[in-house]
Amino acid sequence: MSPETDKKTKICPTCGTRLSENATRCLVCGTELTKSAAPAPKKTEKATTASSAPLQASRMPEIRLSLPAALGALVVILLIGGGLIYGALRATSRVVDPTAIPTETASPTVTPTATEIFTVTPSPTLTPQPPFDYTVASGDTCGGIAFTFGVSVQSLIILNNLDAACTTLRIGQVIKVPFPTPTPLPLPTNTLEPAQQTQQACQTASYTVQENDTLSSIAANYNVSMGAIREFNKLPTDNVLLGQTLLIPLCARAPTAGPTPTPTVPPPYPAPNLLLPIDGAAFTLAHDSITLQWASFGTLRDGEAFQIIIEDVTADNGRRIVDYVTDTKYLIPTSFRPNDSVAHVMRWWVIPVRQTGVDDQGQPIWTPAGAASDKRVFTWVGVVAPATPAQ
Repeated sequence: MSPETDKKTKICPTCGTRLSENATRCLVCGTELTKSAAPAPKKTEKATTASSAPLQASRMPEIRLSLPAALGALVVILLIGGGLIYGALRATSRVVDPTAIPTETASPTVTPTATEIFTVTPSPTLTPQPPFDYTVASGDTCGGIAFTFGVSVQSLIILNNLDAACTTLRIGQVIKVPFPTPTPLPLPTNTLEPAQQTQQACQTASYTVQENDTLSSIAANYNVSMGAIREFNKLPTDNVLLGQTLLIPLCARAPTAGPTPTPTVPPPYPAPNLLLPIDGAAFTLAHDSITLQWASFGTLRDGEAFQIIIEDVTADNGRRIVDYVTDTKYLIPTSFRPNDSVAHVMRWWVIPVRQTGVDDQGQPIWTPAGAASDKRVFTWVGVVAPATPAQ
């Protein structure tokens, strides 16, 4: 057994603290304890120990507190001390406020939905046809063959490995001619209303308002009522402005009794589109004559024609041809071919014209009836260059 079990103790009746047997005051709550008789000394102890009395020092002032009050006071003191320490550390910037850490939010998982897959049906493709053979005849040129079969001159040159000016083309030669590329059909258009169909089917003439023109004078000139012109152009009043463009509905022209009136001058024609020869083409002495071709903008009326102008730019005397035809092609006379071995530059263009009368010699007087075409040039060599004698 340990020696502590031999010591005798007593319990404080106030706070229940275990004290030594000889204690006269509770060390915790300060309660005076009743002094009990000292126990008889053991036989083994010396006589000097039993007869000796305990020494007591002077007492200090005592403050008596209950246990709950003491614990509460201790808590207050700790809080005050902690607050003072926190304030001192905060003043020296040694305390940093904690930063809130954002909580990661789980994003919702997107479940892909089934997508309907459309099967694309391949459209039929056009299988090109192989080129066909053509035997060159007398007077044939690359431009004429290309125009006849509706192909480009460049395709003939590339397919038959010809030179750029087609000078290697000869009579009896068999060349390859490609099939022309089919032109796709235009897309269907929307069906127009009956009123729009009537308006679109009506032939119109474009007129620009000149100085001193009025709606009544314009209507009288075209033999069309003022109401028809106003309604066709959606005019709010009968007033017209200088430079304003009006569409005259010729289908609303009133019948005129008596002799046939002088036909109204039609609107100006667009510029003709030149076809052959191509710009910059070269011709040699093998070409006795050259054919000029252009596209027509429509059917010519009586008294109308195409004016063809050809100039020899290289010649010093200003050789020039001015002629009139109603066809869309013109054969340059052989007499206009150069007489030397120099490549002459020829420039040509076409103008739609209209006969407005005759002169004193009975020759027709022509005036322009539309815009002039673009100008094209070609070269023409008349004779073979003389050979240089050997040294």
